Amino acid sequence: MGIASVNPATGEKLREFAPLDEAGIEDKLQRAAAASRQHRRTSFADRAEKMQHAAKILETEKDSFARLMTAEMGKPLQAARDEAAKCALVCRYYAEHAEQFLADEEIETSATRSFVLYEPLGAVLAVMPWNFPFWQVFRFAAPALMAGNVGLLKHASNVPQCALAIEEIFRRAGFIEGVFQTLLLNADQVGRVIDDARVRAVTLTGSEHAGSDVASRAGKAIKKTVLELGGSDPFIVMPSANFEAAIKTAIKARTINNGQSCIAAKRFIVHADVYEEFARRFVAGMAALNVGDPADEATEIGPLATASIVEELDGQVRKSVAAGARVLTGGERLRRAGNYYAPTVLADIPKNSPAYAEEFFGPVALLFRVSSIEEAMELANDTTFGLGASAWTNDAGERARFVRDIEAGAVFINAMVASDPRLPFGGVKRSGYGRELGEFGIREFVNIKTVWIKDGGGGDARRTETE
Repeated sequence: MGIASVNPATGEKLREFAPLDEAGIEDKLQRAAAASRQHRRTSFADRAEKMQHAAKILETEKDSFARLMTAEMGKPLQAARDEAAKCALVCRYYAEHAEQFLADEEIETSATRSFVLYEPLGAVLAVMPWNFPFWQVFRFAAPALMAGNVGLLKHASNVPQCALAIEEIFRRAGFIEGVFQTLLLNADQVGRVIDDARVRAVTLTGSEHAGSDVASRAGKAIKKTVLELGGSDPFIVMPSANFEAAIKTAIKARTINNGQSCIAAKRFIVHADVYEEFARRFVAGMAALNVGDPADEATEIGPLATASIVEELDGQVRKSVAAGARVLTGGERLRRAGNYYAPTVLADIPKNSPAYAEEFFGPVALLFRVSSIEEAMELANDTTFGLGASAWTNDAGERARFVRDIEAGAVFINAMVASDPRLPFGGVKRSGYGRELGEFGIREFVNIKTVWIKDGGGGDARRTETE
């Protein structure tokens, strides 16, 4: 299937869209180039006013945006409302802080005046996934537009209505035509856009395969990329942890967004002293989750986004069980219409199984027993991924070791891994490179320009430069 909305709870096709033809792509690129020349010269105050308006639209209409997300990719309705609200938060954050983050930085040298200034690059292509169809776009778009760049969005093919809704939000917020555009494209059309000289950089959130392809294509054209890819995040529980908080958070951390999150906890590494009790209560909690229609307010786990995702997940579970893993609960597709998979816990996982080495994108938890912090650390780092990690301990020495030695872009102690507009977000190893959010995120797609001025005429260099 091409570009289409299909309700994952029922399998019903909602809408279908034709991809842009060559003339349509050219028109979008021309509009982006024209908008870039104008938008880059606007003031921070002007951009901030429009970004605040975008935030207000998201806040006041979050219910309708939530229903659109739920219909297209199946997240529970309240989670979708929370996602729209978080998008408003990132818009407000950069509206309030972008000018500070990109202010000229004076540096003392032998020059009369030397400083660093931050200038926009131009059009940035964003290749985005379906699992957080609003948030992952806004966490790119808010800093990019506030920096003076313009955005081109190639969204996942199963959330086209979300993509078009986001474009409309920026239009209604008052940004000029072409500052943010959705490109309805098939996957094989993306390379042509990356190659175009009017596109200055690319950011991608998605799979390792997609990231490798996009980065390779952009690299041949000498274009900056930021990649946020997969994860197999460890959730480590030590004997000194607040056990009640760890259990409650563990269930949420694995099942958030129906288990379809790069930073969801996936590998639960539990010390032997508390393993049996943790396993018993964790399995009971997973088995008790209410699986159903994501539009029903009582639902805790909705369907997976597509039928192919269910098939892939089920295949990984079956291969892992065949290799020796043990199913503690779930382990099968639910017999009902839609893309439903039972909340699942696997234990006794051998190294030669998918459950040990691969990312599981769905409500499947992988349970491991360890006898020491050394064993916990070795297992946590024995992965090609390095996105986030959660460690639960009230021992100061253990905390210090987890913070220092876990190989990840983020380490959360006694809390679930989550993105926050105020903090940088991204991974290491095969989880990608570069950072989104915070001060670091807005500086990814700017020209960091060195300016060196020697005053040879006896005047004031600062005053001459500004006048």
